[in-house]
Amino acid sequence: MNIVITGASRGIGYELVRKFIRQKHHVIAIARSLHPMQQLAEELDSAYFSFIGFDLLGVDYGKELLPFVKERFHKVDVLINNAGLLINKPLAELSDLDFDLVFGTNVKSAFKLVRTFLPLFSEHAHIVNISSMGGVQGSAKFPGLSIYSAAKGALAVFTECLAEEFTTGNIKANALAIGAVQTEMLAEAFPGYKAPLTAGEMAEFIMDFALNGHRYFNGKILPVSLSTP
Repeated sequence: MNIVITGASRGIGYELVRKFIRQKHHVIAIARSLHPMQQLAEELDSAYFSFIGFDLLGVDYGKELLPFVKERFHKVDVLINNAGLLINKPLAELSDLDFDLVFGTNVKSAFKLVRTFLPLFSEHAHIVNISSMGGVQGSAKFPGLSIYSAAKGALAVFTECLAEEFTTGNIKANALAIGAVQTEMLAEAFPGYKAPLTAGEMAEFIMDFALNGHRYFNGKILPVSLSTP
């Protein structure tokens, strides 16, 4: 299958690329940082793997990103919107720029990618948005993470809207609300906390869900959490 993954330079996204490639799926990884992708390309040494250095906060999805993907894929079977940005600050210290960066990375990029890839999605494509337990209504919330949690909540609602938009076709969209996973982002938000799951373990679950979950779910926000800090 043809897979596109954002936020692939570290954490869960990085592990997802490795796992999909090992199962002989074709992967395009999107990341701002090229060095980790270059290292991964050397490690995998696989014709199944392509990557592009692209800032999801940029404007030229149609001019820069779409031609790159079309050159390699005649269709996209799975889009995993994994890219995320967390800014940990008290509300009084948050700036307008902080808000724009967090919502731009966590929400607007997903919207723009789905819109850009509409002509490329295969008949039974699956859009998987990586949300957070912090964005689930009624879940535990933490000081300093207000705009991050709000953005992940918006991504969850956007997922429900996508399912409605595609109701006349076979494209499916779901969101996974991730709990505590040992990643760089978790360490930034909760220094010293030890999560019960590694990035590789969570990536294993997400990979299976991306390949098979749309057979059972559509427009759903699914908690995937052993714990939240």
